[in-house]
Amino acid sequence: MKTHLGRRPFSAMELHTLYNGYIYSDTRLAREQAKHWHFWLPLIAYYSGAYSDEIGCLTLDDLIFKNNILCFSFHTHGKIKPRLVPVHHALISAGFNDYLAYVKAQNHSRLMFDLPAKTGRYSEKVRIWFSGEGERAGYLQKCAIPSVDQLGMKTAISSLRLNFEQQIRIYALQAGNKDCFNYLMGFNDYPHDNFNDIALLNKVLQQIRVINSHIHWQRFLARDSH
Repeated sequence: MKTHLGRRPFSAMELHTLYNGYIYSDTRLAREQAKHWHFWLPLIAYYSGAYSDEIGCLTLDDLIFKNNILCFSFHTHGKIKPRLVPVHHALISAGFNDYLAYVKAQNHSRLMFDLPAKTGRYSEKVRIWFSGEGERAGYLQKCAIPSVDQLGMKTAISSLRLNFEQQIRIYALQAGNKDCFNYLMGFNDYPHDNFNDIALLNKVLQQIRVINSHIHWQRFLARDSH
């Protein structure tokens, strides 16, 4: 597994803490300026392995059905290959279809319509919200998760891609298809542009472990102020 820039995946306990934090609870923090992307982006990152900038760039047109399987079409990252990633059932259970209907009704085209770009990239705004900057605490700190552990290894929003990579590697190898792993990760080790067996991709991806089955977008919207 690649731990670029000294980053590591989140531990199982850290994932539990992240997806049971205030964003996914029944209580809104005092002076919290809640955005829809605060709820959806960490979920999509964990269940798709996409980088935050890729998720920020997603439009409604990037959600496509392939053989009756709803997929994200990621194609905006310059260093990894375009790919179709099936939408995990946990996202559907969290109200993803309701959210898509809301985005359409509001006449937006980008899924993360309330995530602004900073210095031309969505990832910078995500980084500051998730990991903090200077004296400003991020979601990690507010969940009491250190951004650097005792070994000096960092956790960040891109750590969720490493969690995805860990699991997809295992499930793809169990399915006897390493190409499936390389394709879903967008690695150049997969030599082709398309992966014809979308059912296999879906079978492998749906095995990604569900962290919190009680997460729902409507619950996020209905949180009480603390």
